[in-house]
Amino acid sequence: MLVILSGGGTAGHINPALALAEVLEERGCQVKFAGTPTGVESRLVPQAGVEFVPFEAAGFNRRHPLSLVKALKLVSKSTKKAKAWLDDVKPDVVVGFGGYVSIPVGRAAKSRNVPVVIHEQNSVMGLANKMMSKTAQKVCLTYACAAGDVDSGKIEVTGNPVRKAVLSSTRAEGREMLGIPEDAQMLLVFGGSLGARHINQALCSMKEEVLAHENLYVVHITGPKEYDTVMEELALTPEQAKRWQVMGYQNRMGETLAAADMIISRAGATSLAEISARAIPAILVPFPFATADHQTTNARAYVEAGCANMMADDSLETPEFKAMVMELIENADLRQSMHENALAQETADAARRLADVVMGAARA
Repeated sequence: MLVILSGGGTAGHINPALALAEVLEERGCQVKFAGTPTGVESRLVPQAGVEFVPFEAAGFNRRHPLSLVKALKLVSKSTKKAKAWLDDVKPDVVVGFGGYVSIPVGRAAKSRNVPVVIHEQNSVMGLANKMMSKTAQKVCLTYACAAGDVDSGKIEVTGNPVRKAVLSSTRAEGREMLGIPEDAQMLLVFGGSLGARHINQALCSMKEEVLAHENLYVVHITGPKEYDTVMEELALTPEQAKRWQVMGYQNRMGETLAAADMIISRAGATSLAEISARAIPAILVPFPFATADHQTTNARAYVEAGCANMMADDSLETPEFKAMVMELIENADLRQSMHENALAQETADAARRLADVVMGAARA
């Protein structure tokens, strides 16, 4: 069975696709990936050992009509190219993960009677997936609330797939990598790939209170642009630096997550899926300028399930946030409850569930 995956623009579209690819290849399927030639997928997909085929695509700015004309021309050109490609490789199913590049690939599949499945990572459906959902055979969701007006007969709530590198890392491996004792507590702080100014500021301001917990270690991933500022604000002594590790970026998040006892993080789709799959107690701080405020909706569903607490970005420099952080550190019963509720979400099985839907669509 040949499965074509398509998506682009952000790692949030690509990582779930690669997690699905891992399961499909284990089941004996052949996988190819259609993405943009300059997007992050052009680097991540070949690194994962999946064949990558480039197609041009671009978004548009509603305030500049000429950008729409350009985008439509690219869609038309890439749809024609995708049709020829599909005629050549003869796939059994196409799976779209969002991003404008999935539109011409999906349109080409529909014209060739190849079944299309889409997967939406966020609680608010993106434009490309919304367009493709009208003709897709199956619409797979992380959150049921993203369904909107999609025909309920198409809907499958699978969760958001997480790659094996995140799932297979062990606590012992993570602790050894970071140099943190097995019996210590570890708080992981990160704001996504670019970091988060407000989260960084808030944690810096409570340095003394956090480090007053003698058996607590902090791993603080600031984002590359924030590293120097955070180091200056923290002004760690050599002794404090032994328990508060600051890094601009971490490319071994599997081991880092495995080592953590608790997390403060944004609520992007990938971050939240990884936190959920590892069932780590968390405080979520949604990025307030995300499209349709989808990070808040992402977080709310997880918080309502008892897996985490949430604080608005503009409330981080308040006594309430400090109290929330201290409670997470000090309340073992709270952390255990969050852990158990997160396990019940079964996010670790999302890739398998999505693979079942995709292979079922191919055989239908």
